[in-house]
Order: sequence, then C-alpha cells, then structure tokens
Amino acid sequence: MCRAIEELAIRLTHCERLWRQGEIAQLRKSARALVAIADQIGMGAMADVAKDVTTVIDADDQPAIAATLFRLIRVGETSLTAVWEQQDLSI
Repeated sequence: MCRAIEELAIRLTHCERLWRQGEIAQLRKSARALVAIADQIGMGAMADVAKDVTTVIDADDQPAIAATLFRLIRVGETSLTAVWEQQDLSI
C-alpha cells in the first residue's frame, strides 16, 4: 500500500512536468498508469479524474487537458494527504 501511494505521488508530479513540457502522448500514458494504481488501492475519485484526463487528451482539447490535469493534481494531493494523515494517526 505504501509503495502504491508513493508511486501515485511520483506519477502526479510526473504528469504535471509532462504537461509543462508539451509531452501529451507521455502524459496520457502516465495518466493511464494513475488510473490502474488508484483503482487497485480504492482511490476511485483519483482514478475517475485520471480517466477524464485521458478522455480530453484523446479529444485534443488543450484547455480541457489543462483544467482536468490540474483537477487531477488537486484531487490527488487531497487524497494522498488524507492517507498520510491517517497513517500518522495509526502509528
């Protein structure tokens, strides 16, 4: 579980960097990987938004890509923060 959470955090950062570099094909691959990891550990909201990112990439809608990617980052950061806080309480 901890490894999956760490991988999600890394991939979120990677997605943002790919978008800033204009590497949309790589961004799509990274978002698809986020979907798989988030689904595996029960983070449905993050998986859903990552799916939305791939959908708008496929539609080649640049403004929607930016908006949806940054929604993914917000949802991802909120979800990861909640998990980390929960782990801190259980120790």
